[in-house]
Amino acid sequence: MLLRKSPKLGRSKSRPIIDVTLNIPLEQPDKRLALFGAADRYLRLIRENFGVQVISRNDELKLVGENDAIAKAAAVIAQMQLRLRKKDWLSDQDVSEAIRHAALGDRTAGREGELDVFTRGHSIAGRTPGQKHYLATMLKHDLTFCVGPAGSGKTYLAVAVAVHMLKQGKVKRIVLARPAVEAGEKLGFLPGDLQQKVNPYLRPLFDALNDMVDFEQVRRLMASDVIEVVPLAFMRGRTLNESIIILDEAQNTTVSQMLMFLTRLGEGSKMIVTGDVSQIDLPDGTESGLSDALRRLNPLRQVGQVFLDKQDIVRHNLVQHIVNAYGDVSGTQHSRRAPLGTNASTPIAVRSDPSEPSEPPLIEEVSD
Repeated sequence: MLLRKSPKLGRSKSRPIIDVTLNIPLEQPDKRLALFGAADRYLRLIRENFGVQVISRNDELKLVGENDAIAKAAAVIAQMQLRLRKKDWLSDQDVSEAIRHAALGDRTAGREGELDVFTRGHSIAGRTPGQKHYLATMLKHDLTFCVGPAGSGKTYLAVAVAVHMLKQGKVKRIVLARPAVEAGEKLGFLPGDLQQKVNPYLRPLFDALNDMVDFEQVRRLMASDVIEVVPLAFMRGRTLNESIIILDEAQNTTVSQMLMFLTRLGEGSKMIVTGDVSQIDLPDGTESGLSDALRRLNPLRQVGQVFLDKQDIVRHNLVQHIVNAYGDVSGTQHSRRAPLGTNASTPIAVRSDPSEPSEPPLIEEVSD
């Protein structure tokens, strides 16, 4: 990039305003049309929002204007070129968000640990050290297990990572799965077809998804199979490539169901398994597939394992007191199914990779 300054004496006789010239190389000249927009529409938006001249010459863009405006316009172009590394086109929303973030001085974008989702103006980050470590682990590993109590953000943050990766073009599909196991209630005689019967089991996944993607957009993405929410049994026989697959409530899988699910992992895909070993609803004598998988896969360094505890609960503050009050009951009832070397009623140290330091990485928190 070349910087040149030239005085503009016409604006003020006593204090000339200095304009800056910045040359930005095009990283992918073959995507020039996608970067510029139809009839240079995106370049005109940058010019109108920041008051700079935008000139295309050969394989570079030339920006001319005041220093602060040039810096913001250059940040927009850098963000646009970054997105074009991962996909072949830009949406109006991509450009508008880049302009908005630059106009705000980049106070809400690009910070470590922040997840960009589809809901306008909404970003997600971990609120506790355990949650921040969980996010970092999911982004690093192709297979991540997360165990924690109700309200610790296991499902919500997993869905946030999935939506973020879909928006960034890193995956082409999101598949959300859950075992259809009743929590002490028999729902088989509910009216309706199969989809209507399983919807109550999948509702928590829809709740998290609708918080990050507009309702109409969710419906369109589901109609085109970009987002799929299914009972675990529907996963048999499939191989999922370039997808992010989440298994929620995994403590209610059997060992054979867990094996079936884990072997669905295809090329370019990421898998996240979440569960709470204190809330197992399987028949007595049936081992939880989650506990079994944690024991079997514990030696594998490629597999991330994160254990959240009561300190990571971020729902209503009363939820933490409720978990504390019921801790002895759940621990006694399900201790036989807890992961090897742990107890379901006691906090478990955060861990993702035996070779990594135990201190979780510092990921900046973003306030809503």
